[in-house]
Amino acid sequence: MEDIDVIALLQDPVRRRLYEFVAAQGREVGRNEAAEAAGVARTLAAFHLDRLVAGGLLEAGSRRLTGRSGPGAGRPAKVYRRSPGERGVSVPARDYRTAAGLLAEAAEAAGLDVEVRDAARRRGRALGGEGPCGGLDELAEVLAARGYEPVPDEGGAVLRMRNCPFGAVADAFPPLVCGMNLALLEGLVEGSSGVRVRMDARPGWCCVAAEAVGPSKNNEH
Repeated sequence: MEDIDVIALLQDPVRRRLYEFVAAQGREVGRNEAAEAAGVARTLAAFHLDRLVAGGLLEAGSRRLTGRSGPGAGRPAKVYRRSPGERGVSVPARDYRTAAGLLAEAAEAAGLDVEVRDAARRRGRALGGEGPCGGLDELAEVLAARGYEPVPDEGGAVLRMRNCPFGAVADAFPPLVCGMNLALLEGLVEGSSGVRVRMDARPGWCCVAAEAVGPSKNNEH
């Protein structure tokens, strides 16, 4: 299915609500839970969820939602989670991913890691042009707008990101791109007394995490 056809699947408001709910959970979601969240009947939710699977936006599996096993545990239920694949559309067609990969390859071959991080840190400062972030809540808003999908963790003291906006290039050139990403966010929070960022690579997550420090820790006021 072409990317433009896949993205068109999300024009249906029910289908979009279901996709956004499943994507936001960061775990497998059953049909009943998704239907309740979207405010629709289970059969309608099942239809739309399976359409999203067919389009490659979700992945489907099965497991027992009761947490029990053995006789009497019930049949496995169908569950869904967001697909790791990426979709994008530009009109007319553009191929920025190939350009980014070529530039990353050249930078890595030339040993330009320091120069890339310096440029990323300057860009981060420009993104935070109105002043340093006062806390994790403010940083989360900025990161959400840039596609990082921030999620509070450890009682709200840490912010982790479900999505890496540079994922395709980071997979091919992890040291270079993850270092760039860290420098970008370092520039963004530069001057903040309440937030710092650090490398915290975990499978399926962005390589950088943010944490509250000093008097603003846990966003207390």
